[in-house]
Amino acid sequence: MTAVATSSVDTRGRKADGKSGIPAWLRGISARQVRLATGLVMFAYILSHYFNHALGNISYAAMQVFVPYHTAFWRYPAVNAVLYAAAMIHFSLGLWALYQRRHFHFSVAEISQLVLGLSIPLWLASHFGAMRVAGWMFDIKPPDYGLPIYAWWVEESQTIAQTGLLLVAWAHGCIGLYFWLRMKPFFRWASPILLSIAVMMPVLSLLGIYQGGREVVDLAQEQEWRQKNLRYVTQAQAVAIDTITLFYFPIAYAGAIVFVFAARGVRSLRERGSGLYTLSYPHRQVRVPKGMSVLEASLRFNIPHASVCGGRARCSTCRVRVVSDIATLPKASAREAFVLTRVGAGADPSIRLACQLRPQGDIAVVPILQPTIGAASVRSRQRMHVGEERYVVSMFVDMRGSTRLSEKRLAFDVVVLINRFVEAVSRAVSDAGGQPNQFVGDGVLALFGLGRDRTAACRQALRAAALVSANIAHLNEQIAAEGHEAVEYGLGIHGGEVIVGDIGFRGHTIFTALGDAVNVAARLQDMTKALGCRAVISDEVCKTAGLAGDALARAEVEIRGHDETMTVRTAKDPAVLMNLLDRHAGSGEYRTAAAPA
Repeated sequence: MTAVATSSVDTRGRKADGKSGIPAWLRGISARQVRLATGLVMFAYILSHYFNHALGNISYAAMQVFVPYHTAFWRYPAVNAVLYAAAMIHFSLGLWALYQRRHFHFSVAEISQLVLGLSIPLWLASHFGAMRVAGWMFDIKPPDYGLPIYAWWVEESQTIAQTGLLLVAWAHGCIGLYFWLRMKPFFRWASPILLSIAVMMPVLSLLGIYQGGREVVDLAQEQEWRQKNLRYVTQAQAVAIDTITLFYFPIAYAGAIVFVFAARGVRSLRERGSGLYTLSYPHRQVRVPKGMSVLEASLRFNIPHASVCGGRARCSTCRVRVVSDIATLPKASAREAFVLTRVGAGADPSIRLACQLRPQGDIAVVPILQPTIGAASVRSRQRMHVGEERYVVSMFVDMRGSTRLSEKRLAFDVVVLINRFVEAVSRAVSDAGGQPNQFVGDGVLALFGLGRDRTAACRQALRAAALVSANIAHLNEQIAAEGHEAVEYGLGIHGGEVIVGDIGFRGHTIFTALGDAVNVAARLQDMTKALGCRAVISDEVCKTAGLAGDALARAEVEIRGHDETMTVRTAKDPAVLMNLLDRHAGSGEYRTAAAPA
């Protein structure tokens, strides 16, 4: 059985490619990362601009004080070149993404971001024409801050255009930031702060324009001020600018959108001509055009499939295991390889990202993560255990006589007592390096060896058994002081190859171990009553831990479902295990064996 364990979602790749020397983060850059970076540049410009607007709530003079710093930075040749390059690249990559997308199964946020983003150039045309195109065409210095504010106040078309631009650009940018930041660990505590900024900034900006505009309208009553600040271009120049920005540009822009959809149509015809491939899921088969990704096929045919980032190759939650011939699969892109390596799945060629895998032939896949997984799981970086086979030591601890105790105590007291028992056992397991795994009534299943070698796992389990004895003894002292009878228990320990993974339905999943070794541990615990002891431990665990052959009493037992008897060791009081372990460790035999795997 192939063992693949992996994770959800981060272990940030810091290592360089051993062959090329290129840093892992650099190899992981794709068109989407470039689009994100260029979007951040433009968002920084918008934030600076809106902050300047918000200063109008103080006074028009405050706006005038800050604007030279704003313009000095953003119009510095190098920065200005970066800004315009970012705008062109972001817009071009947006059209490319529209071409690449093979489905239109959008969430409300996604469709809002798309529509708002596509509309920004149209909202911007008039303002950009007055502020920048005029200077390029007629070598005119950009106007003073008062002119656009005055136009916003007195011209209804400018009021609508500038207000629409402000709100649309801000909303588009905030949605993009949300898609990016929602998977970051800090998003949970930072989201209220970010939401407050997202809501308040455009409000303060519009209020600032309104308050500053009132002062500008008053200043415009002075002839000298009007001559200095409101005289910009002639009527003929204004007509020429408007012809370009409000007539030719919208036509060219509409042509670009039409061209993208025409290209999509041509691609669709070519893909149909190139044939279909069969995509097999565990419970369904579909026929899909070649060139369509596995995730796009899932969305087209309404097959539930996890994809927190929306197919942007950021989260890795859409990954699948290919259970057919992997030799025919296309090579993973640099971005896909980076993401898979980041989550610990890069070494297994059968694990691929559904959003990046575009098969050219028949393929069978099994989605790894549940389709209901959300951004919270990605943010928490919680590991997703998916079918790993490994050696694990299982320990079952069960409280004796809970039924009899329930007849003598109130229901509330019984629950409190069981919780105290479970706490004592779990604390012992954790202190020994194990993991309390399942709580079934008054019993506890603990696992050892999830991150250690066999020897260490066996010694951890034996040490945990000794600590359980000590903790339960302390609990019984407290119970005796309360006037109640002592708690009795039995525990069984066995190790072996098991399958560990997340088991459950939708949001109700648990990480646990499955296999014969776990069942045997449970049956050994049951035998403590018949053998008159508190602990029954398989001989295999004791030998692996390095205990001497005569350290504990031996017994041969029959295990239901096994043809042969099993040799076990018994301990009336598991506390003796601590001395046996310490004695073995002191001999020096364990120093190498106990090293982490």
